[in-house]
Amino acid sequence: MNKRFIPYAHALSVFEIDPSFFQKENVEVLLIDLDNTLDSYKTKTPSQRTIDFVKKMHDANIKVIITSNNRGKRVSTYANALNVPYIANLKKPFAKKLNIFLSNNNFHKENVMMIGDQVLTDIGAGNGAGIKTILVEKLVKEDQFTTHFNRLLDTPMRKHLRKNNLLINWRDK
Repeated sequence: MNKRFIPYAHALSVFEIDPSFFQKENVEVLLIDLDNTLDSYKTKTPSQRTIDFVKKMHDANIKVIITSNNRGKRVSTYANALNVPYIANLKKPFAKKLNIFLSNNNFHKENVMMIGDQVLTDIGAGNGAGIKTILVEKLVKEDQFTTHFNRLLDTPMRKHLRKNNLLINWRDK
């Protein structure tokens, strides 16, 4: 399997990861996918657990930025409700727009981590940009129509990662 699709770590959900893990990894900026990582694609405003998670990261001096391939309105509404920055229409798995964003904001890649629920898009983009990545399981069963195509590739990729012990639990890092 191409190394671009092997995550640095794995978690069942973003919500189980303690801020101390990110601090130990020298992470100052978390780029977190929106749909099926923070909430269902049907959710227009953040859930209480997302609000609590973002507050916990903020209290630990970790900046949260929402990343999404979705267009602006949904992403901006959600991010503004959390009072966090966002990048919409990111075009994951391509890393070009992500690299431009990191450069324009003077973020050092060694202090940035990307978290998402899809191997192809989230892990591919993060690794392609040269930042550490965490793969999480999807939060809910349903996906957007366009995501169904990605899942056709995601499922066998995850099986390969599991079979070859390439999904390392974040607690073991």
